[in-house]
Amino acid sequence: MTTAFDFSFVGLDGQPQSLDQYRGKPLLLVNVASKCGFTPQYEGLEELWRTYRERGLVVIGFPCDQFGHQEPGNAEEIASFCKLTYGVDFPLSEKIEVNGDNAHPLWKWLKAEKTGLLGIGAIKWNFSKFLIGRDGQVRERYAPTDKPENLRGDIEQALNP
Repeated sequence: MTTAFDFSFVGLDGQPQSLDQYRGKPLLLVNVASKCGFTPQYEGLEELWRTYRERGLVVIGFPCDQFGHQEPGNAEEIASFCKLTYGVDFPLSEKIEVNGDNAHPLWKWLKAEKTGLLGIGAIKWNFSKFLIGRDGQVRERYAPTDKPENLRGDIEQALNP
């Protein structure tokens, strides 16, 4: 059986990262962008990271430029923006695609595991979120409009052994 822990990504720093390093921890995976109406959600995501990381939650942002060219920056620009504007210190991947033929394998799997509204698999916009349980399976899929602070109940449940 495939789990999220079977995938890897390249970090914003260019270093390969295996999700296996987080085996047994819940993950919150989010496609992010710096110039989106939902960009202020970085603040809420960072708050979730700071609140729950000691209990095991790992938040990972996946910059994506597939929606309205809202992530035009290179790795250095993205890192600088996230750090200086929102104090982000949770892990970020290199810029990826979440839809289409060149979609990152992790995101192809996420979409297949948990479709969106009306059974649609495609990611509709930036700041779509997936909550992964300690077992590596997708627990929930959230729309871009779902604010990070509203995920606390589901995160608390995912953190329970």
